[in-house]
Amino acid sequence: MASPLAIVAGAGPGLGQTLVSSFGRNGYSAFGLNRTVPQGASSTLAVDLTEPRWSRVTLRDMICTHGPPKLVVHNTAKLVISPFEDTSTGDFEATWRAMVLSAVNVAHSVLPAMAGTGGGTFIVSGATASLRGGKNFAAFASAKAGLRALTQSLAREYGLKGVHVVHVILDGIVETEASRDLHDTDPSRMMQPADIANTYLALASQPKSTWTHELDLRPMGEAF
Repeated sequence: MASPLAIVAGAGPGLGQTLVSSFGRNGYSAFGLNRTVPQGASSTLAVDLTEPRWSRVTLRDMICTHGPPKLVVHNTAKLVISPFEDTSTGDFEATWRAMVLSAVNVAHSVLPAMAGTGGGTFIVSGATASLRGGKNFAAFASAKAGLRALTQSLAREYGLKGVHVVHVILDGIVETEASRDLHDTDPSRMMQPADIANTYLALASQPKSTWTHELDLRPMGEAF
């Protein structure tokens, strides 16, 4: 029997690639989707998920080849940090397209197929900004809050069809090369991508009688 398909939308360096690798080691045929393919990421395809046509074509081809996915993670992000008066309408639109529109395009392509074949798990990576907007994060927070609301709607619609839709709030700094350059924080106080991947795998194996629909993760000592 072929391994079930897992898709990571937003499979950039760091968490996205860690998810692809972890899922592959745990019994899935795992593939990533990203605007650009990170160096050495042989299981990742280049696709702009804000474009509905190319998203639909790419995901349709994957489903035709491997069957409907059993695990999908939406992990795209675009971080804009600037005072509100310096944040252009283009910045707001770009963050919305990168995080909300991409989720709509992915969900349109995979959720009907998952629902038609017994279900699966659709996980959306959120952030602290999903719950509260911080100073200089107006564009990012507005998109993340919208993404959370979208996920809640999908959970209520597709849960009845057997698809487990989960929103995971990553309430802390995920350790990546980029985050180490951006933040003056001890890496031991950051969220480890491999540990997040283990949590996502656990969510994908939950029985239908005890589904989690929202979960918050944070490193030890993080304020909340």
